[in-house]
Amino acid sequence: MENPVLIFGAGSLGVTALDIFQRNSVVVYGLLDDNKELHGKEFGDITVLGETDDDGFLKLIGQKCEAFVAVGDTRVRKRLVKMLNDRRHIQPVNAIHDKAIVSTLAAIGHGNLISANTLINAFATIGQHCILQSGVVIEAQASLGDFVHVGTGSLINSGVTVEEGAFIGTGVTIVAGVTIGKGARIGAGSVVIENVGAGTTVFGNPAQKV
Repeated sequence: MENPVLIFGAGSLGVTALDIFQRNSVVVYGLLDDNKELHGKEFGDITVLGETDDDGFLKLIGQKCEAFVAVGDTRVRKRLVKMLNDRRHIQPVNAIHDKAIVSTLAAIGHGNLISANTLINAFATIGQHCILQSGVVIEAQASLGDFVHVGTGSLINSGVTVEEGAFIGTGVTIVAGVTIGKGARIGAGSVVIENVGAGTTVFGNPAQKV
């Protein structure tokens, strides 16, 4: 990526994205965050410049500057992505850690955060604007929809389908072939052995509806 990038979000995900881009020798122009208490704060030599809808910074995005959305709250992430699509006619770029392993046979959309030691195997499909935290394993032919969040150290086995907006906590194991429905939530440390319906929250080993 030749252009500098502007990161939306200055919380823990924003700092993670900053580290990923800098490790990949991508220039980070700055961070934007709606929390005014963070404005002017510096992370190394990179500053939180202002709010996420500041036109002065937004107008930089496009020809000469890329954008990345690093916000954990899915509703806010969706709103920021839509704003960038509508107002700047761009898709956020991917932030892929140099210590992640991504098969050349995997398919990956736009705007994904892929953290250190994550492994994405052959013919896995990752949608748009997903967050894969450190040490996640996505096995062959597994499929993640858009805006999926997978917590640190989780294992998504082969042939699993995770639908849009699902949240998978830290250290979760999903056995082969299971489908996780749209907007479902899987509690940390759970072992999922059967399909989880849309909007359902499950927890435990084996995972049960909460």
